Amino acid sequence: MNVPDFARDAWFLTGPTASGKSSVGVELAGRIGAEIVSLDSMAIYRGMNIGTAKPSAAERRQVPHHLIDLVDPGEEFSLAQYVAAAARAVAEISSRGRRVLLVGGTPLYLKALLRGIFEGPPADWTLRRQLLAEAERRGPDWLHEQVARVDPEAAARLHANDARRLVRALEVFQKTGRPISQWQRQFDVERSTDECRVFVLQWSREDLALRIQRRCRQMFDDGLVEEVRGLLARGPFSRTARQAVGYREVIEHFEGRRGLTETIALVEQHTRQLAKRQETWFRSLSECRATPLAEPFDAAEIARRIAT
Repeated sequence: MNVPDFARDAWFLTGPTASGKSSVGVELAGRIGAEIVSLDSMAIYRGMNIGTAKPSAAERRQVPHHLIDLVDPGEEFSLAQYVAAAARAVAEISSRGRRVLLVGGTPLYLKALLRGIFEGPPADWTLRRQLLAEAERRGPDWLHEQVARVDPEAAARLHANDARRLVRALEVFQKTGRPISQWQRQFDVERSTDECRVFVLQWSREDLALRIQRRCRQMFDDGLVEEVRGLLARGPFSRTARQAVGYREVIEHFEGRRGLTETIALVEQHTRQLAKRQETWFRSLSECRATPLAEPFDAAEIARRIAT
């Protein structure tokens, strides 16, 4: 699936979780006369506010934001749906003579907008359920081992805990007879940083770990447990929504798997792991240019540096 040439006209602001994207994004949008399009795979879910660190009401009043709160947590939302929604939002914003600034930390969304996506065969939910049930029976590494047998290239870039993408890789292979990495290679046409504006907020590992620790503890202080309890009262989470770091662990806490103190520590650990995977993705995309940061954090000054 090809997409409009986002890279030529739009601005992108990305970075690992807890890097300060939302506040810098608002400042940058003000400087360049842009509206913000979310580049976050979990911000599309209504009610999932605290754990996804959605832009505040004040930030949304200051700058229009798009592609936030699109569906309920019980619904699935695919990459192809996101790309189509982003194309509509970009066209609408551009028609008003405004610039577009995409802000968020989902690398797969970023790559899809820059290079296009392979849609592949439709979901086979029976096959997916069978694979997940087999993985539950055989252990946490089984899915990754199966992908490694048929598609070593995909296995090398997928984390063993990323069940959703591991299942998709096996599904594509079974339905098409070709590894998903071969299908996706046609979209690996690289651009230079001179051809597009893709800025990555970059912290030292130590500083980012401290920011993640503060962010995670603030989420629980702000009522993440109560938020998840309220959402579950309205119905179960979809497979995709349940993968969100913070929500998955709190749901497991409600299921009796661990206490709250251990849950908070696990959310911090998983968030650090998520940030590491995000940074690996950003380094792999030639379009990305790093914006090094250090404390004290000044969103306005960072936006000024990026804009000039």
